[in-house]
Amino acid sequence: MTLTGGEVGARGARENAVPAVVAKGLTKSYGRGDATVHALRGVDVSFATGAFTAIMGPSGSGKSTLMHCLAGLDTVSGGQVHIGDVELTGLGDKRLTLLRRERIGFIFQAFNLLPTLTAEQNIRLPLDIAGRQADQDLFDRVVETVGLRERLGHRPTELSGGQQQRVAVARALISKPQVIFADEPTGNLDSRSGAEVLSFLRTSVRELGQTIVMVTHDPVAASYADRVVFLRDGLLVSEIHRPTPQSVLDTLMKLEA
Repeated sequence: MTLTGGEVGARGARENAVPAVVAKGLTKSYGRGDATVHALRGVDVSFATGAFTAIMGPSGSGKSTLMHCLAGLDTVSGGQVHIGDVELTGLGDKRLTLLRRERIGFIFQAFNLLPTLTAEQNIRLPLDIAGRQADQDLFDRVVETVGLRERLGHRPTELSGGQQQRVAVARALISKPQVIFADEPTGNLDSRSGAEVLSFLRTSVRELGQTIVMVTHDPVAASYADRVVFLRDGLLVSEIHRPTPQSVLDTLMKLEA
C-alpha cells in the first residue's frame, strides 16, 4: 500500500500527538485466596489521539477487562488510567459518570438502541440526556459519514443490523468524545454489514479526527485499525502497525502456540 503525502503527515501527527488514553501498571484481580484470578498483571499501554487501535488476544487474555478498565466501566486493582489529562482511577462515582458522559463514547456488540425512538432521536439521545444542543454541522457530517440521511425517521425495527450499528456509531460520534471504546462492534453482523461499519469507524478517524479503541477477536476487523496490541495472560506481549488480516492471524497463532 502506497501512502500519499497527506496520509504520511497524518500518521506522523498521530504518532507525535499526546495520547488520548494511558494505562500505567494496570492490574485487575477477581476473587480471593486460591480462587483469585489475575485478569491484568501490570499493563502499560497508551493509545494515540486521532488513531484507530485494536486490542486482541486469545480467549481469557484480558482484552475485554482492559477495555472496561480503560473506559471506567470496571474498577482497577492497581495502577492508573488517564483519559487525556484526567486520572480516571482517582475519580468518585459522580465525577466518573460525568467524565464518561463528556469524554467517552461507547459502541457495543448489542446495538443498545431505544426501540421507540427514531434513528435521529437515538443519535441525539446522549446530548439530550446531558442537556446539550447538537452541533448541526457535526450532526450533518456524521450522518453523511455513516450514510444514514435517508433513514433518520426510521425506528430500529425498520433498520437492518448494519444500519442499527451505524446509528450506534453516529450516536457515539455526535457528542465529540475524546475517545470511543468499541467492544466487538461487528460481532452480531454479517461480513458485509461488518465491513461497512468498520469502514465508517475508519472514516471517522481519518476525516473527523476521532480516537477509537476496539476490542475484537476477528483478524479482518483488526486490519481496519492503524495499530493492533496483543494481550496474553493479562500482559501486553506484542503490537503491529499497519496490520493486515494475515499479519494479525500469524501473531495470534504464535500467542496461542
